[in-house]
Amino acid sequence: MEKSFSIPISRRAFMKLVGMGTVGVLAETALPNGKAAAAPAGVNGEGLPTLMTADVCVVGGGAAGTAAAISAARTGAKVVLVERGISLGGLATQGCVFPCMPTYAFDSDTPYIKELNKRIEAKAGFSPVPNVPETDTHYGEGLGVYAPELLTEVYDEWCEETGATILYDAALAGAVVEAGTITACVVQTVEGLGKIQAKTFIDATGDALLSRFAGVPTEKGSETNGRNQPMSLRFEMGGVDVPKVQHFFHDTLKDTWLEENWSKKFKEDVKKGRDPFWEFAKWKKTENLFREAVKKGELTEDDILYIQAFSVPGKPYTMSMNCPEMPPLMFSATDAVSRSKAVSFGRKMMRRLAAYFKGNIPGFEKAYISREASMVGVRESWRIRGKYYMEADDYLKARHFPDAVCRTAYPIDIHDVKLDLFEKLKKGQYYEIPYRALVTNEMSNLLVVGRCASGSFAAQASFRIQPTCMSMGEAAGLAAAWGLSQGVPVNEVKWEDIPAEKRSYVSQ
Repeated sequence: MEKSFSIPISRRAFMKLVGMGTVGVLAETALPNGKAAAAPAGVNGEGLPTLMTADVCVVGGGAAGTAAAISAARTGAKVVLVERGISLGGLATQGCVFPCMPTYAFDSDTPYIKELNKRIEAKAGFSPVPNVPETDTHYGEGLGVYAPELLTEVYDEWCEETGATILYDAALAGAVVEAGTITACVVQTVEGLGKIQAKTFIDATGDALLSRFAGVPTEKGSETNGRNQPMSLRFEMGGVDVPKVQHFFHDTLKDTWLEENWSKKFKEDVKKGRDPFWEFAKWKKTENLFREAVKKGELTEDDILYIQAFSVPGKPYTMSMNCPEMPPLMFSATDAVSRSKAVSFGRKMMRRLAAYFKGNIPGFEKAYISREASMVGVRESWRIRGKYYMEADDYLKARHFPDAVCRTAYPIDIHDVKLDLFEKLKKGQYYEIPYRALVTNEMSNLLVVGRCASGSFAAQASFRIQPTCMSMGEAAGLAAAWGLSQGVPVNEVKWEDIPAEKRSYVSQ
């Protein structure tokens, strides 16, 4: 007989099930200086069937969560990876966020990233890391260029190989907490509500949702003005004559957005029949081009706030658009209604941009929107307050930590009414992210990875990039499995005491 957990329920019974915690979630209010009140548990799990059990439950299948699940599973831990969509990769696959931003740090690629690059190369037939000479502006690691569909395929296969079980189309709805420990998370599936029980949980939701359900203190937005970083709604255009686009920007406009070594590599790839990589953007040398479109009424000021586009090796005649970026004064990533309205607003911006490219940029004459993001591009929302709280000074002073799980030198990159870039570290410098920024005082069996790890608004603007999130997730997966094998709660694990050969990163 097929198992079912459909729950016919009255409003009174439902309110008893969820408890007053749901009211806390819905009525959450911002505290001064960007802080947010910790939200109690949503659905508390009482009376719900257990859907799955695991050693480690990872919630969120993006860059950080997928890395965490695979890394924990390959040690032999029983892992469940909960994903609300139907593909792994998060913004890289569902949000059309392409390519990864580089770390600008040498030796930052942890073993997981190195293996990912090898797996992508085996599928694509070419390395995802562009073979371009190092310069003063192009150096370090985290340089992977991954076609979204290929990344989805690799992630599915990798999880199957390691034994990590994926639960697609499942949305987190609450947490069951007992004496400072999460015993289960509650998910909404096609069957209804159910619980996933685990010994250790990893919050890779991006919005610190599991942490908030569990009562972990969080912050959101800028400490200065309370605003979140703006959201994007990316898209791809097919039917693009990429060499013609490159000729227009490089030869006609004399644009130097990309250094000359990229142009040489582009022409070499075209000559040899390889998919070339090219990029254009709105900046000081091309701004007049886009400003003219505003004067003509083809684009708005909001449309040209941020424009950037990349060709996609592995997808001929395709360019991925790092735009539009929805106005930060109009929309908030931490307001449900505002976030929804931003999608509709962004889609209108997308249509105007696509029409403008098609009518004004050589190479786009036969272009069309071939793909829209199925996930809004959120740069920043909620961040936890962990055992260690990362701040801008950790970046600016290039701090290293004995319990570091990865390194990066990506600049503090704040998109607001205008782009706010802090002073960049010198070539060869980097800072590290400590394990303590991934664990909390409140929950003994919770790790938090990705863009919702513990840090200030400015610090998060640096550590939010995909390669760094992957490395955080990798370390969390290993630490979760290690803690279980040693009988130590993850918030008491000393990363620096784990044997070096079992760690993904050892501070130098």
